[in-house]
Amino acid sequence: MFWFQQGLCFLPAFLVISSSCTFIVPYLIAIFRRDVDVVFPYISDAGARPPESCVFGLLTFVSACAATVTIYSRYKFVEQLKQLTRLSPRLNECGLWFGMLSCLGMCMVATFQETAVTIVHDIGALIFFVSGVIYTILQTVISYQAYPYGSSLSVCRARLAVCIIAALAFIPTVACAQFVKQTVLHRHTRDKDYVLHLISAVFEWINAFSFVCFFLTYIDDFKVFTLQVNVEFAEQS
Repeated sequence: MFWFQQGLCFLPAFLVISSSCTFIVPYLIAIFRRDVDVVFPYISDAGARPPESCVFGLLTFVSACAATVTIYSRYKFVEQLKQLTRLSPRLNECGLWFGMLSCLGMCMVATFQETAVTIVHDIGALIFFVSGVIYTILQTVISYQAYPYGSSLSVCRARLAVCIIAALAFIPTVACAQFVKQTVLHRHTRDKDYVLHLISAVFEWINAFSFVCFFLTYIDDFKVFTLQVNVEFAEQS
């Protein structure tokens, strides 16, 4: 049996691959077409113009669906762990809802391009990053509360490190973005907001890939469980 056939570990593995492609593939297309600058454009800049916007939208939707299934599977897994530990059910439920909110933010970012409907796009991005950071924090706390069940100590520490990076990267991403004209796809070093844009964009990429790395830590956990769907027929009166 191959490693990806063990339990449900193919779910986070597929999510890591699809989300990485969501960030990288549109960027490469945009660079090839010279629609954005090579040096750290915003992630959404690479998905602002067709055809890369079409690829960005499709891959983001696929990643959002994969993230939804993975987050729910993680929720059900933790739900079973509470029988062995003192995990708070409400903490697990909060993690589920913030994870789902982050997926909704992803869909909003992909559907409303920053050059077309900027306000809705920015709201979606804010929902995605805020909910994503909170989700990593909650899942890190859950991992430590469930230890030694569910995750090894090394995995818990890895999640803590990624969680800290995501939280710290979020601050300059949003703070500097407040002073950047985001509808401009090409930047020049002489622009007044160039440095702020560069800082914001760099930390945005760090933030995004910190989420990817966080789900990467799920692969080992998902090897030990599966989900089953039970169908029940209601009796007709």
